[in-house]
Amino acid sequence: MTEPTEQPSERTETRKQRAARRAGEFPPAPEALPRPVLDSHTHLDITVGEYGVPGGPADDAVGAAIAVAVGVGVDRLVQVGVDVESSRWGADVAERYGAVLATVALHPNEAPRLADLDEALREIEALAARDRVRGVGETGMDFFRTGDEGRAAQEESFRAHIAIAKRYGKALVIHDRDAHADVLRILDDEGAPDTVVLHCFSGDADFARDCVRRGYLLSFAGTVTFGSAGSLREAAAVTPIDQLLVETDAPYLTPMPHRGRPNASYLIPLTVRSLAATTGADLDELCAVISATGDRVFGPW
Repeated sequence: MTEPTEQPSERTETRKQRAARRAGEFPPAPEALPRPVLDSHTHLDITVGEYGVPGGPADDAVGAAIAVAVGVGVDRLVQVGVDVESSRWGADVAERYGAVLATVALHPNEAPRLADLDEALREIEALAARDRVRGVGETGMDFFRTGDEGRAAQEESFRAHIAIAKRYGKALVIHDRDAHADVLRILDDEGAPDTVVLHCFSGDADFARDCVRRGYLLSFAGTVTFGSAGSLREAAAVTPIDQLLVETDAPYLTPMPHRGRPNASYLIPLTVRSLAATTGADLDELCAVISATGDRVFGPW
């Protein structure tokens, strides 16, 4: 075992050292929102497993993460599954914590890796029947990492998730990366469920209009605050506020000014304020509408 090295003080460390040290630390809490909202898409299992909890270790990490979020006006969380294990974990957590609901699914990048896709889909369907599971997702298409050889499995999985969402009357939560046209094509082919959420919306204003016309919900993450994300802000500006949701996708996509540090639900106020500025909506009204939309999409907590 090596001896621990002494950490440089704030006064003596260089800017580079300070940036490296803070990269793994949660940012300070932002100003609380005037009305409570939800985080419509988070990965608590990854966040607490890899980074812990803002404020330091806790006996009940999930409960502590919820409490920090509630402290700034984020009173409800949707825990999202990406494979059988995380989906089962989320469904169990939602039954233990009143502030949490769950979604279950196989991530599109997961589908091509599975030796038995059908068996995994059967397990997801069994979880989708549980009361505290209110969505099927994140499912969809992702052409960023998966090559041509994985697209058939992704599409088969996506179509199966659409069917599960319709059978159980659950919201469909879509992951769409570099696949806008194919996502819409498959939804049109299959017939979309009553409620569709485009998680971490990544399209431009034209794609936003296509989704809005279909009645879909657009959920914006911290990416909308990035300086380079002008097209995302244009998309948000053409989206009616009653078709907007807000999310963290934690521990990823931390909003400015903390990009690069771990994300968590308590940072939602930064994204909400950015959306208020982008859409021209009154902050209090925007919070109220987002909150009501969350209840409409996922049902009562």
